[in-house]
Amino acid sequence: MTDTEVFLKKFQKELAAGTVSLVLLTVLARARSPMYGYQIAKQLEGSGESVIAGKQSALYPVLRNLEANGLAESEVEPSVSGPPRRYYRITRLGREVQRDWAESWGTTRDFVDQTLAEKRA
Repeated sequence: MTDTEVFLKKFQKELAAGTVSLVLLTVLARARSPMYGYQIAKQLEGSGESVIAGKQSALYPVLRNLEANGLAESEVEPSVSGPPRRYYRITRLGREVQRDWAESWGTTRDFVDQTLAEKRA
């Protein structure tokens, strides 16, 4: 692995750590019904290249953290095709936080995009 690849991998890891919660809250906010982890992962894979592509196991600690902070809630339901599944839904507080985070992300994205565009000019 080259030096630049090492730095890129580190940057991608740091960037993902700061965006996965927003992405998961957004998926839950748009869901018509509670979702279990595998459904969430499949939806994200279907969205194209994501910051957590291929890392389904990374979703669960973040989902648990969202729940511990009152931004999501879950319940376990039996499954006819395997072990019980934990279904997640966003809470009212989670919706408020998701809106604030999305606004903050937009501001940050616009700033970064502007800065990068100035470098190219």
